[in-house]
Amino acid sequence: MSRPLPGRAARLAEILQRDGGTCIWCGRSFASLVMPTTEHVVPRVKGGPSRLENEVAACRRCNAERGHRTPVEWLQECRRRGWQPDEARLRRSLTRLAEVIGSEGGLRRARPYLDGQLRRLGRQGGPRVA
Repeated sequence: MSRPLPGRAARLAEILQRDGGTCIWCGRSFASLVMPTTEHVVPRVKGGPSRLENEVAACRRCNAERGHRTPVEWLQECRRRGWQPDEARLRRSLTRLAEVIGSEGGLRRARPYLDGQLRRLGRQGGPRVA
């Protein structure tokens, strides 16, 4: 059984402590002009849960511009723009979420989406995370 979800500010603080102080998509450091937001890796509309395993830190610009694009599509777009997305962090987030779903069950809508994103990351041949 999962623990109760902390509030948004507490989740963001925990995410920043876990992942560091940069945007997962563009690589910019968070500062007074670049504010962090919580970003759902698997969008809620695709069955993604509001839980720490499905959330990463992204700047407001990237969070807004991603829209409904898949994580892998947005990762590719960020590279096309010359940004420095953190593929290893994305892979860790997707893998953590898959592990939680595997151990706790549920989230039927998110499973196929999540599996597809992990397969696409595997085909890209980028850095792997153990």
